[in-house]
Amino acid sequence: MMDARDSTGTAGRMPAALTRGAAPARSGRLRFALRICGFFVLALLALFAGGFGWFADKVSNMTTPANPAKADAIIVLTGGQSRLDAAMDLLASGKGERLLISGVHPSASRRQLQVALGGDKQLFSCCVDIDRAALDTIGNAEESAKWVESHAYGSIILVTNNYHMPRSLLEMSRLLHGARLEPYPVVNTNLGNGNWLTKPEALRVLLTEYSKYVLALARGVVPLRPTAEGVALAEASAALPSSSYGGARSEATRRRP
Repeated sequence: MMDARDSTGTAGRMPAALTRGAAPARSGRLRFALRICGFFVLALLALFAGGFGWFADKVSNMTTPANPAKADAIIVLTGGQSRLDAAMDLLASGKGERLLISGVHPSASRRQLQVALGGDKQLFSCCVDIDRAALDTIGNAEESAKWVESHAYGSIILVTNNYHMPRSLLEMSRLLHGARLEPYPVVNTNLGNGNWLTKPEALRVLLTEYSKYVLALARGVVPLRPTAEGVALAEASAALPSSSYGGARSEATRRRP
């Protein structure tokens, strides 16, 4: 016959046994959850890397059109002297009726900008408009859309650097619903045949621009906008600080591509 002490001892050991059995189960579930998270992280990294390879190859193989078709107007996004020179050449050759320079520094006068570009003074006076409100690519698209709508233009030649073209087209196409965009990529460095892999600076620029492009794609789902502090909802975002360029040209342009 089992006495009271035996009964009590057995009963006291049962909860401990159950606890020891439950611990491995919780540990197993945690390891499974970690494996699932790790799998998704690796999948996202692989997707990002594959997308970057596609982006870098697409950008590095862009070429500047030798003789683009004539459009109603031309838009150039500031951020480099070569972009502005290319846009003025297009205007001078009659490829568009008017030119909008988007992202000019507020302190720059028309005279300063004309001197910095070295273009024909009469052509600059009659056919060049200046946007000083845009602070980034999103702002470029917003101000350009207002300009295109006010002039009822149906076709636009968009001038910017090749690495900046995919994101510029994406942002512009969201707002210029009734106008056809013709890309005019400006190529400063030949990165074809995978040359970007051997140039650290080019690789850095491409990776940075690809990250911004991915963010721009995400804004199609969630209204995000880059800010000086990071990323915020577009409705609550603050304006980005301006950036400048060297010499007399630094007073004529501003923006963060």
